[in-house]
Amino acid sequence: MNDIFPCLGVVGSLAIIFGFLAFLRYMNYKETIALAEKGLTKPEPKSNKRLLRWGIVVTAIGFALTIGLYTIGFDSADNYPLQLGPWMLGGFVPLFLGLGLILLHALTSKE
Repeated sequence: MNDIFPCLGVVGSLAIIFGFLAFLRYMNYKETIALAEKGLTKPEPKSNKRLLRWGIVVTAIGFALTIGLYTIGFDSADNYPLQLGPWMLGGFVPLFLGLGLILLHALTSKE
C-alpha cells in the first residue's frame, strides 16, 4: 500500500507537465487559426537560438542527473561495468537529447 503513493506522485507530476505542454500546443494552434482567418501568417523565426538554449539547458540537466545517478552504482550488489547500470538512462537520455539539440543548432545555423 505504501508503494502506491510514489507511483501516483510520479504519474500525477508527469500528467501535469504533459498536460501543460499540450495546453501550450493547443494555444499555439488557436493563435495560428485566428491569424489564418484574418489572412495573416505567423512570422518565421529569424534564428535557431531557441534550439541552442534548450540544448544547453537539457544537456546541463542530463549531466547533473548522470553525475547524481552514478553514485547508485557503488551501492549496487551486482557488478556492472564501470558502475553503469540501467538507472543511468535517467541521466543519459536528457544528456544526449540536449547534445542532439546543440548539434542540430550547429548544423542548421546559417551564420
